[in-house]
Amino acid sequence: MTSTSTPPGLARFNALEEHAAFTALHEACASTEWAKRLLAARPYATPEALYAASDAAMAELTAQDLAEAMAGHPPIGRPKPGDPTSAREQRGMAGASDALKAEMLELNLAYQEKFGHVFLICATGRTGEQMRDAVRERIGNTPGREREIVRTELGKINRIRLARLVEED
Repeated sequence: MTSTSTPPGLARFNALEEHAAFTALHEACASTEWAKRLLAARPYATPEALYAASDAAMAELTAQDLAEAMAGHPPIGRPKPGDPTSAREQRGMAGASDALKAEMLELNLAYQEKFGHVFLICATGRTGEQMRDAVRERIGNTPGREREIVRTELGKINRIRLARLVEED
């Protein structure tokens, strides 16, 4: 494959019928606006172009769009049953002690009470302790500051999920 050819997974994504492509994008990020923006920019020549479009769309999401995106994420420590993506992403909590799981539940509830949404972090590669420390640190943020951190974390999650989408053979 030359540097100018489109990777097979990306070519397949580009060729998907619009509804199927929207569904694939919506599985990566629950924001309808984000998915629509990425659909409108197809086809993508490179994965990097797709990631850049994702970043640009994420930067433009309203507070309501962000809330929609966050609603697609389960609390840390409680992945969606039967959802291999959330289980894989939250793997760092899988072997956590009962005490750490209980503490995360308590912190998740306090965070949600303060901010009105689930604690969101790019959990891939993080340990349970790292996630606990992050929620402890972030619970002191202002709502505006936290919204921008959530936007950044969502962007990271979206890139990981898009990479899986376009790199699959």
